[in-house]
Amino acid sequence: MFSSTHGCITIFSFHDDRDPEIEAKNYETKRIAGKKYPVKIRICHKRERKYYPTGKKISIDEWEELPKTKKSELVKVRNEIQTSFKIVDDVVRELFNADCFSFEALNIRLGRGTGQTLNTAFKAKINILESEGRVGSHLYYRVALKSITGFSGNDIKFSDVTPDWLGRYEKHLLKDGKKYTTIGMYTRAIRTIINEAKRNGQIKESQYPFGKNRYEIPTGEGRKLALNMQQIKSIVSYSDGTEATERFRDLWFFSYLCNGINFADLLKLKYSNIDGDEICFYRQKTIRTSKVKKEIRAVVTAEMRAMIDRWGNPDRSTGNFIFPYFKGGEPPMREKAIILDITKRTNKRLKVIGAALGIEGLSTYSARHSFASVLKRSGANIAFISESLGHSDLKTTETYLASFEKDERRKNAELLTRFD
Repeated sequence: MFSSTHGCITIFSFHDDRDPEIEAKNYETKRIAGKKYPVKIRICHKRERKYYPTGKKISIDEWEELPKTKKSELVKVRNEIQTSFKIVDDVVRELFNADCFSFEALNIRLGRGTGQTLNTAFKAKINILESEGRVGSHLYYRVALKSITGFSGNDIKFSDVTPDWLGRYEKHLLKDGKKYTTIGMYTRAIRTIINEAKRNGQIKESQYPFGKNRYEIPTGEGRKLALNMQQIKSIVSYSDGTEATERFRDLWFFSYLCNGINFADLLKLKYSNIDGDEICFYRQKTIRTSKVKKEIRAVVTAEMRAMIDRWGNPDRSTGNFIFPYFKGGEPPMREKAIILDITKRTNKRLKVIGAALGIEGLSTYSARHSFASVLKRSGANIAFISESLGHSDLKTTETYLASFEKDERRKNAELLTRFD
C-alpha cells in the first residue's frame, strides 16, 4: 500500500460506492537526490480526493527502502506511518460500513481520535485545513495554537478551558500588547475547537465555557480605515517619481474601483473574468462556506482599463491572469506566499504615501472600507452596497457600515460647537 506521486509520497486508501478496499498504485516521480517529500494518506470517494498528512517527510530512496528496511530510524518512521494509516483507515471503514461516510464526518472523527487535549485537537484541525488546501485558515490556526501553547503549555486538557482560564488568557494577551481584535480571533479559534469537542462528546454542556454569564469573546472596534473623496484623490494623484510607488498605488486604486476587492481575489483575476464592460468574480473568503455562491460584478471604468494597459499582462488570452504575479498551477502555500508578498509590498508603499499626505493607517484594506463608505455617504442603496461587497445578507453590511456612521455622527457633533 505504498506508492509515490509527483511532489509527494502517498499511502492510498480507496473507497467508492462498493465495499471499502485498499489498493496501491505506482506513479512516475521525478527523483531529486536527497529531497524530502511529505507522506500523505489519500482518501478517494465518489471521484473526490482528500489528502491527510502523516507529519513525515522522506526521500524517494528511503521510501523504496522502507518496506524491508532494518535501519532503526526508518523502522520507526515506517511504524508511525502505518499507525497513522491504520487510524484513518479504521475510521473510514467504520463510517462506510455504517453507510454514513462523508469527508466532514471523517474530519470530525479524526479530530476526536487525536487525544483529549486542546493542543492535539488544534493540530488535527491544522492537518485537515492543510489537506484541503485552505492555507489562510491553516496559518490562522497555527498562529493561534502557538499563542495558546505559549500561555499554557503543550498539554491543555479540555477540562482546563474554563471561563477563568479564558479570562486569564485574555489578560495575558493584553499584557503582551495584543489588541482586542487579535484576542477575539484567537478565542474564536478556541471556541471552534471546543464546539467540535462538544459535538464529539468530549466535553459536557456544563463544561462549555463560552456564552452569557461565562466567557464572552471581546470585539475590537477596529480602526477607521475609510477615506473621504479628497483623500482618495490625493492618493491617486501622488507620485514620488518611482515606478514601484505608482505600480502599487494603482493596484490599491484598482481594488477600490473594483468593489473594494481584496488582494487575494484581485491578484487571481484573469482576462476570462472580464465580461464586456464588467469584471465578474467570486470572493474566495466565502465561496467555500456559502451555500449560495454570489457572483460579484464591477464596472470596468476608464481608469481601470488604463491600469490594465500599463501594468497588466500583455498577453490577454482568457486563461492568463490580468496582473502578472501568478503563472498558474502554484501549490497553495506558494500561492499564499505570493499574495502576502504583494500585499506587504503594497502596504509598504502606501505607508510612504500616507506619511507624505498626512493620512494615517493607509493600507490595502482601506480600499474596501473606502468603497463602502463613499457609496454610503453618497446615498447609495444599502442593498446595492451589500451586493457589491459580496455580503450574504444586509445585516452583515449594516454591521460593516456601522462604524462609518458613528464616525460621521462624531464629526457632525463637532460642527455644532464650531463657532469660529
